Amino acid sequence: MTHHNDVLMAEADEGMPPLEEVADGEETQQFTKQTKRRKTDRKRKSAEETETALEANYPSAQLVAEKRAKMEADIRRVAVPPHRYQTLKRQWAKVTAPIVNELKLQIRYNLRTRCVEIRCPDEKTSKSNLQKAADFVHAFLLGFEVDDAIALIRLDHLFLESFEVNDVKRLSGDHLSRAIGRIAGKDGRVKMTIENVTKTRVVLANDKIHLLGAYSNLRVARHTICSLIMGTPINKIYGNLRNLSSRLAEEL
Repeated sequence: MTHHNDVLMAEADEGMPPLEEVADGEETQQFTKQTKRRKTDRKRKSAEETETALEANYPSAQLVAEKRAKMEADIRRVAVPPHRYQTLKRQWAKVTAPIVNELKLQIRYNLRTRCVEIRCPDEKTSKSNLQKAADFVHAFLLGFEVDDAIALIRLDHLFLESFEVNDVKRLSGDHLSRAIGRIAGKDGRVKMTIENVTKTRVVLANDKIHLLGAYSNLRVARHTICSLIMGTPINKIYGNLRNLSSRLAEEL
């Protein structure tokens, strides 16, 4: 019986493949590689799960960029010239009151960029109000009084127009000073007459001229000022303004 079992064991050993001899160092190295591979797989899986959770909880970069672009579109920035810093500071409450109370907008002065920033608090606010507020602030910074510039908020048919003396005629030195003096007149009488007859407001800022009023009135005021720059006698200017005033009175 024992001899029969030995024969069966011998036949089984012959059928099995030969055993490979593996050194202790090589076996340890294979085990280390498998362990590192498992750790790497676990880390990758954990990172994927974390990324999925972040995407679920936080908006994507594209959504953030779209939201930021939309916010930028709902903001108007008006640069403040250096010579208007103190004036804006003194009249800040008077400037912001109609924008906040009437147009229901938000306004602030950015100290870093030296700009007045106006924005809509929500999507319900009309974008036209945003442009009205920007025009109002721009008119004030050009030199118009708050009481005159506020008409841009309350009336839809008013516009701003700006041009330089040199756009009409190339002048320099004393000739430029005389042209500006002709527009202003003695004690500002000529400018005041132009404003009263044409129902506009005129600001003289060195060699720049800013006009505020209705389109047809701006055209008349601009033509009168250009005539003064070109050297038309003041008596003829007054005569034209008197004729215009009487014609407007007849139309009314």
